[in-house]
Amino acid sequence: MKFAYKIKLLSLYIFTFIFCSCVNKNNDGEFVAYFGGEIVNPNNPYVLFCKDNIVIDSLKLDSNNRFFIKFDSLAPGMYSFKHEPEYQYVYFDKNDSIMVRVNSRDFDNSVAFCGRGDLKNTFLMDLYLRNEKDKNSMFKVFDYGLKEFTKTIDSSNLANEKFYQLKKQEIKWSEDFDVFAKAAVNFQYYTKKELYPNVHKIRTGNDVFEQIPSNYYDYRKKINFDNAALENYAPFVMYLSHMLNNMGAINYHNHFTEADLALKTNINKMQIADTLIKNEKLKNIMLDNIAFTYFLEDQNMVNNKAFLESYHKFSTDKSKQNEIAKIGNAIQQLRVGNALPNVILIDSNGNKLDSDSFKHKKTVIYFWTGSLIAHFEAVHKKILKFKQKYPNFEYIAINLNDSQDDWLKILKSYQLTGITQLRCDNFEDIKSKWAINKIHRTIILDENGKIKNAFTNIFDTTFENNFK
Repeated sequence: MKFAYKIKLLSLYIFTFIFCSCVNKNNDGEFVAYFGGEIVNPNNPYVLFCKDNIVIDSLKLDSNNRFFIKFDSLAPGMYSFKHEPEYQYVYFDKNDSIMVRVNSRDFDNSVAFCGRGDLKNTFLMDLYLRNEKDKNSMFKVFDYGLKEFTKTIDSSNLANEKFYQLKKQEIKWSEDFDVFAKAAVNFQYYTKKELYPNVHKIRTGNDVFEQIPSNYYDYRKKINFDNAALENYAPFVMYLSHMLNNMGAINYHNHFTEADLALKTNINKMQIADTLIKNEKLKNIMLDNIAFTYFLEDQNMVNNKAFLESYHKFSTDKSKQNEIAKIGNAIQQLRVGNALPNVILIDSNGNKLDSDSFKHKKTVIYFWTGSLIAHFEAVHKKILKFKQKYPNFEYIAINLNDSQDDWLKILKSYQLTGITQLRCDNFEDIKSKWAINKIHRTIILDENGKIKNAFTNIFDTTFENNFK
């Protein structure tokens, strides 16, 4: 460990000791809990403390970029803390008083916990980073044949299992926490198995569905699909999404158009979710995920209506039904030939301008964020090539969530002449009006500033057809 990091961690321990040297028990049997810490290089002046994606408290950073809160009563369980646009989980047992230190420029890799309850949270963080590193090497593994793929992921899972068993014995955590610890191990492994048939076919062109042995999915029999504790836990929810994609796929579809196949597949996924998941809250979460993804992938207006009818039949969450309907309506506004809804953008001088102001010629609009520099570099590399080949188009890059200073610093480091660089003023506004949820999204306007294609991807092999 570097000396400078030791000093910074020591200061956090001192901060913890000053505020959390004891934990008081209330008369009603509940326990006082503390949560605080420090954000290095903050993006904004707040840390959000959340439970099940609902903000419990908004914690303002002080002059030293520190935050602190005392809870007279905090139910044990999994929580999360957010410093936009990043977040991580933090688990509280009774008596826990946890401090965290984070550098926003390398959020996940810099998270350091201390205080009572730090060891189990450090375990989750270490496991998360192991899984993230594993994900980065998985692309080539999906190219492997079934036997080699299974051998590779089994080996990786065995290493995670050993790590889990070692830490469980060392830390002696509670049974309630163990639900999350096991989920973090198991669902990473299960997700790979669900992804393999589809990803392998996409990457190699080889269909291995017929080669899948009958016991390949036996792990599904051990899963409690109605586990209320996990209903908002990302590894579990992500696994369910991939599982439904896999189970809902229609493998023999030569008689369907692409739009009809998308409709049938997504209705099939909703029917499976409705049958498999009895936990109403979790079922609604999965139905919402299916609906949101469907509307962003398919813009067939007739099919959208049919999809919504099925969605309303299965979903019982009225507020989410309204939200999904709004997404559907927003997408209808993005039909070919329509004007792009106006949003406010910011230029390099800090001036605000309407997006209407640049809709006067053939235009390519694309998006990026400073937290994904590899994407930033890749998309601009492609744009610069297209600019040379199709100089009659205007190219507009929109940064989605960086501060003005950070945005300008990134641009200063790159030679991107001839591209109009703008920054989003209100992400929620542009997200709702332009239905943005993927960084790869690209919008094409025609010579009259009208929508030619609002749902394309610059990395698609057929993207260049948009210039014709």
